[in-house]
Amino acid sequence: MKLVIGIVRPEQANEVLEALYRAEVRGFSISRVQGHGGELDRVETYRGTTVKMGLSEKVRFEVAVSDSFVQKTVDALCEGARTGEVGDGKIFVVPLEQAIRIRTGDTDLGAVTPVGQ
Repeated sequence: MKLVIGIVRPEQANEVLEALYRAEVRGFSISRVQGHGGELDRVETYRGTTVKMGLSEKVRFEVAVSDSFVQKTVDALCEGARTGEVGDGKIFVVPLEQAIRIRTGDTDLGAVTPVGQ
């Protein structure tokens, strides 16, 4: 099992959701995060003072999947998030030691995508 973490532009979140749905990837978490990567620093004016904005808004997707679904999930995240510009985001794939579905008590492969297989 793996935990696939995708950090993408907020304006691409709906496209990522659609791509995950088309790839039949189910069961994920979404949260708003802030971060700084390769984007150029932004300068904004706040109350008449010029402020250098070092962090940008991003959306973080977390998807726990079986090993057979890792590539489908990564491909869907890339498809939905890619604009070709700096700041499209990153994807991290990390080992997942254990997963438990609280409602049923299913563990490991029974608790991650694909659901019901």
